[in-house]
Amino acid sequence: MMKRMILAIAIIGTAITLHAQKFGHITAEELLLAMPEYDSAQAKVEELRDHYTLEIERIQVEINKKIEDFTSKETTMSDLIKEAKASEIQELQMRLQNYSQTAQQDLQQQGQMVMGPVMDKARQAIDAVAKEKGLIYVFDLSSGNPIYTSEESLNMLPLVKAKLGLK
Repeated sequence: MMKRMILAIAIIGTAITLHAQKFGHITAEELLLAMPEYDSAQAKVEELRDHYTLEIERIQVEINKKIEDFTSKETTMSDLIKEAKASEIQELQMRLQNYSQTAQQDLQQQGQMVMGPVMDKARQAIDAVAKEKGLIYVFDLSSGNPIYTSEESLNMLPLVKAKLGLK
């Protein structure tokens, strides 16, 4: 009899606990796009990307000119000069490859450095609203994981935007 009573209390307690849990959801990508800081951070990253792209294009034009010059004069060159020119072209191609890799890495690092504070600000606002509303989980719909969102799940986007002073 006592075991049944304890089991019944445990079941009721679990049901009450499960019912009291609150969930929220947000589309973090939409929040970030609404933040003016995101636009300026994105512009800095794009400016850096454009700089690297122009330099890569400049090096590629230089390589193309050397290849064109080599192929047009190849028949009149001695073997020694052919080797030197081919080696020079290979070195330029390696330089381009190394520069491209370094540029990509730097672009990633700079992007994280510039976007980090924006994402931190968004995360802090999400955390604050979640705590205010007593939520235990907040799902980001940007990642596409939840396939169903109940009416009982709190859409945090308008609340977080308001917290950040966004429209």
